[in-house]
Amino acid sequence: MNLQIERIKQKFQELKKKDKNLTVFGSSGHQYKLSGTKSEIELKDFETKYKITLPEPYRFFLKEIGNGGAGPYYGLEKLESGIYLDLDNKNSTFQVDPSKEFQFTEAWNLEFDDSDEETYFKQKDEIYFDDGWVNGLLRICNYGCGVSINLVVNGKEYGNIWVDDRCNDGGIYPDKHFGNKARIDFLSWYELWLDKSLQEIEK
Repeated sequence: MNLQIERIKQKFQELKKKDKNLTVFGSSGHQYKLSGTKSEIELKDFETKYKITLPEPYRFFLKEIGNGGAGPYYGLEKLESGIYLDLDNKNSTFQVDPSKEFQFTEAWNLEFDDSDEETYFKQKDEIYFDDGWVNGLLRICNYGCGVSINLVVNGKEYGNIWVDDRCNDGGIYPDKHFGNKARIDFLSWYELWLDKSLQEIEK
């Protein structure tokens, strides 16, 4: 894992140097800046508070590279922001519960009864947007349009990256936005973003 961290650091600096005009999507916002790293004590305090154990790849990143900032789409969220249901409206009243098990192992979506508008919106409000669907997740990245990229911290998919695209009726599914066909952990996901971004810059 230390070797992967070093690769990521090198690729990050290379991308930052080559993308001086901030052409990679989202880079004009984060400008390749990373927040300060987290200490082991800070990470353990967070784990204790939310009754979870952070996946090691994510822990390494937080300790060795940074706590939020430059990253895919609109950048990485800080660890502390990962518990908000809506990354565009970080209200302490509306939070995910990472201590409970994430229940999915395959992509999920709800088949709506769209025979009439009232039934459709009732299903969306009472079933589709039930907070329980995202138990066991931490929001790690804002994709935009109400979509969040998430890290599973509790359940059979522990350590894998999943997408919550319910705002666009897309459901909840394993992240494959960078062309990966298999499940992907945090460091591999971040490194793949760097690889894809470097390819884009070098075209």
